Amino acid sequence: MSSAVPKTRPILAEGRNCWRIAHARRAAFLIDAESYFSTLAATVARARRSILIVGWDIDSRIRLLRGGKTHDLPVQLEEMLNAAVSRQPSLHVHILNWDFAMIYSMERELFPVFNLQWKTHRRIHFELDGNHPVGASHHQKIVVVDDATAFVGGIDLTKCRWDTSQHSPDDPRRVDPRGTPYAPFHDVQMAVDGAAAAALADLARERWRRVAKKPIRPATRGEHDPWPPELQADMENVHVAIARTASSCEGSSEVKEVENLYRDAISSARRFIYIENQYLTSAAIGEALAARLGEKHGPEIVIVLPAKNSGWLEHSTMDVLRTRLLHHLTEADRFGHLRTYYPIVPGLGEGQINVHAKVLVIDDILVRVGSSNLSNRSMGLDTECDLAVEAGGSARLEKAIAGFRSRLLGEHLGVSEQKVSEAVSSKGSLIRAVETLRGGGRTLMPLSSEIPEWAETLIPSIGIADPEKPLDLEEFIEEFIPEEVRRPKSRRLWYIAGILLCMLGLSGAWRWTPFGDWVDPQAIAGLADNLRGSPAAPFIMMAIYLFGSLAMVPITIMIVGTAFIFGPLVGLSYSLLGCTLAAALTYGVGRLLGRDTVRRLGGSRLNRLSRRLSRHGVITSTVVHLMPIAPFTIVNMVSGASHIHFRDFLFGTFLGMSPGIVAITLFEHRLEVAIREPGMESFAILTVLVILVILAAAVLRRWLANTGKVHPSSEKE
Repeated sequence: MSSAVPKTRPILAEGRNCWRIAHARRAAFLIDAESYFSTLAATVARARRSILIVGWDIDSRIRLLRGGKTHDLPVQLEEMLNAAVSRQPSLHVHILNWDFAMIYSMERELFPVFNLQWKTHRRIHFELDGNHPVGASHHQKIVVVDDATAFVGGIDLTKCRWDTSQHSPDDPRRVDPRGTPYAPFHDVQMAVDGAAAAALADLARERWRRVAKKPIRPATRGEHDPWPPELQADMENVHVAIARTASSCEGSSEVKEVENLYRDAISSARRFIYIENQYLTSAAIGEALAARLGEKHGPEIVIVLPAKNSGWLEHSTMDVLRTRLLHHLTEADRFGHLRTYYPIVPGLGEGQINVHAKVLVIDDILVRVGSSNLSNRSMGLDTECDLAVEAGGSARLEKAIAGFRSRLLGEHLGVSEQKVSEAVSSKGSLIRAVETLRGGGRTLMPLSSEIPEWAETLIPSIGIADPEKPLDLEEFIEEFIPEEVRRPKSRRLWYIAGILLCMLGLSGAWRWTPFGDWVDPQAIAGLADNLRGSPAAPFIMMAIYLFGSLAMVPITIMIVGTAFIFGPLVGLSYSLLGCTLAAALTYGVGRLLGRDTVRRLGGSRLNRLSRRLSRHGVITSTVVHLMPIAPFTIVNMVSGASHIHFRDFLFGTFLGMSPGIVAITLFEHRLEVAIREPGMESFAILTVLVILVILAAAVLRRWLANTGKVHPSSEKE
């Protein structure tokens, strides 16, 4: 269906809202992970030279196909890659995974390096990428095969992603690697070939070069075509724009093409804006949408979101921010042009479809699929990669773009693509078409969110749930430390300078001297036999934690090393004690630096926050150790200079660090295999520990909710 709007100037512009615009002979939309994973498996089977994988999360244990093999390759990711490399002598696989924060340790394969580096073929190369500012993450989801076929979108090669477009509530195939069922999951990936795929390979190779400090040679392009014959193109001979987000880090410049493209696309809409996204919290995108809603003859805006985000922490942070933005958009919607929905399927009960897609369709003239959420993080903090295609007046492409939107709406409404297209055409309105088709067992429901009172009170104080730019130390301090007008004495300045120089020297020793090699997993394995069983082991380990925290050695590395050496139970005890002592030491360093020095960086708003910290020091300390805000040492130093009492700080640190420490030390079965042969006794112990931790997590969640409740009158200060 043609949008029948006057021809306007092009939306896509290299150097402004995209990095490159490159030709693709074929492009296809892969709706939901069953389609993507099966297509990827077929493409891997045809790879000859190179497979580049860049992800926010990668789990070697996932099965790309549910039931049987394809192209003589295993269905599990690790085994599939290993077999593909083994049978193709010229094939290399490079895998780049975000070096994730501890808050995600309960959800991830904790040691993918075992399965994707040490246990696989020597031509499978794996790196963890922590090359980003404090508080950021690498969020791109890219796979490129032979520099000729590429996949980009919202789907990571990890657990709890596979699902069919039916999203059946009781599909027995929808289980994680441990066999645990999970809720229906909706997402979208896009496949492109040709020069567009080669450009994405350039992007992935540059990411690799920055981390591994060595280049990957481009794949030799010949007549070989890895595009699977069974994958039908939705569009042919198109120009594909690649838009990125990247914050400045280690000399690299800030990139905000993702935000610019959202703004330009929204401002260009004449009839319809269709959005699917995991989040809706971006202030910049909210203002762009609100501006269009204020126009009497502006476009209709239909947004599909999850009913609520998964996990109590996200529900209590991102959902709060989403509801505030929706209130703002509702107030701006003077002419009834906005509808927000969430999808349901019959038989799901209190569950929900986890909408994880990142899709934007403008009229019938532009389609965009990528990794970027409508969040502040995706606009300026995390690395992102989106693809966009503009019709450019082509009726053929306009039909393909409108058809993609109808496929998505048809999936959510339980009707065919054709029925959606006919409804939009006959009604002349996207909103009226949706409202006409709603009401079946599988349908779209109007979105309304309720926020716990305690969360509404807590989130304004934290101010870090969805940052729009990198967090530096000064900003982090300003978020937690109240105002102080006294100036430090000159003698204290020299004292502070000495402490900071010592810590800088220790940090340099960690990065640029053999000390850094001491925490290398292979080096740790070599020392394990000597250290394990030594009477001095407890004192040595506590010294390592204390010294390492001053040198700003990543706390996760020390925990992993402890587990390697001492096994689950003893390692857990040492890690808990070591983290607590290290936290106390660096808290003391912050105290020695002086409240006067740190507080004077604050303002009047932080005086109010200081009084709240004095009432809720435990919950604040717990949250900042749970969330990926700043390095462990910095969090502790800032706490030492704040109003958080030492007792509350230690208790909150223990609560905040315990879930990650327990998960790293006990729950990863690959770690158990690496340390000892599994037996019934160890299995029984771990089963009991799992039950205890689940109960502890439930108690912690209830405690956080009760502790966070603040009567509104108490905040009027």
